[in-house]
Order: sequence, then structure tokens, then C-alpha cells
Amino acid sequence: MLPIADRHHQYAKSIQDKLQQQDIRVELDYRNEKIGFKIREAEVQKIPYMIIIGDKELENDKISVRHKGEGDLGSINLSEFQAKILQEIQLKK
Repeated sequence: MLPIADRHHQYAKSIQDKLQQQDIRVELDYRNEKIGFKIREAEVQKIPYMIIIGDKELENDKISVRHKGEGDLGSINLSEFQAKILQEIQLKK
């Protein structure tokens, strides 16, 4: 998870907690770096999904998702993302 600014950390932490309750592994990047740098670094590390949290996501109670190889998937509800991830986990079993 990539919060854009310090003011987004609390919302990002609440999203992280909800995902971890579903046994979805998630890491939160609190570093004070530009979002473009964080995205490039996550792509180099081959992280499959990046959740970007900014003002729009905070206001609309949504998350912005990027998928490695597919790019920006847009802004979706957390429940939609959880369902997608859990479905992928089931397919891999």
C-alpha cells in the first residue's frame, strides 16, 4: 500500500488491518518518497498489486489499484478488491 502523504497514513492503516483480517498479505510503505518513486520501486520488486491512497480515495472511501503488468485498474471499493484477491487465492489452491 502506497499512501501519497502523511495525512493518508491512518486511512491506509485501516485498510491494511481489514485486508489482514482476511489473511491477505499487505505491506504499508510509510516512507516520505514521491508516489512515482514508490510505484516504480514496487514494479521492480514485482509486487502484484499496489494500492494507492490519496485525497480522492479518502473522500470516497475507496482504493486505487494498480496491477503489475496491467497498470492502473482504477478506483474500487475495498470489498470488491478483497473478493478479487480471495478468488485468486482460491484459484491457486
